[in-house]
Amino acid sequence: MKKWLPLIVIAVIVIGIIRWGVGLNNTMVEKQETAKTQWANVESAYQRRSDLIPNLVNTVKGYADFEKETLESVIQARANATKTTIDPTNITPEQMAAFQESQSNLSGALSRLMVVVERYPDLKANQNFLELQSQLEGTENRINVERNRFNQVAKDYNVYIRKVPANFVAGFLNFDPMALFQAAPGSEQAPTVDFN
Repeated sequence: MKKWLPLIVIAVIVIGIIRWGVGLNNTMVEKQETAKTQWANVESAYQRRSDLIPNLVNTVKGYADFEKETLESVIQARANATKTTIDPTNITPEQMAAFQESQSNLSGALSRLMVVVERYPDLKANQNFLELQSQLEGTENRINVERNRFNQVAKDYNVYIRKVPANFVAGFLNFDPMALFQAAPGSEQAPTVDFN
């Protein structure tokens, strides 16, 4: 029995290390999947905005036929925004920056469209337009909420994989940090609204 004791101790230690590693791996997978799911929620909110834009543009088009350039810029910005996607299994700062830039361009085009709308009192009173505008405002709020939630779960994942001892296992198993949303450059400045 005494000669088996060292083997039993080694076996218990090995099993303990394996269980520990499996536990760390499973927690990292769970946190990574939570962050990827939250990223899908962000994309879903952006998709909702993208889906509302054609209806908004068509409603405005009926009232503002000569504002063709503004309407076309919204349509083009929407097309560019839907082309820019991120692989949720590998969210890099570069991908996040490109995604944010295309979404910021769309937000800017929508802001210019809303300034144009101010010139058309009949349009501002149109029930379809008011409903679409309300849905778009609600969607913008959803986008912000989903981005904040993504940042929180991605932060939780990033912190976990960087802490000792998980960082050893994370590096070995290729669990890379996820990029976070950051404010677009210049967003700290309040936008200028000019109705002239």
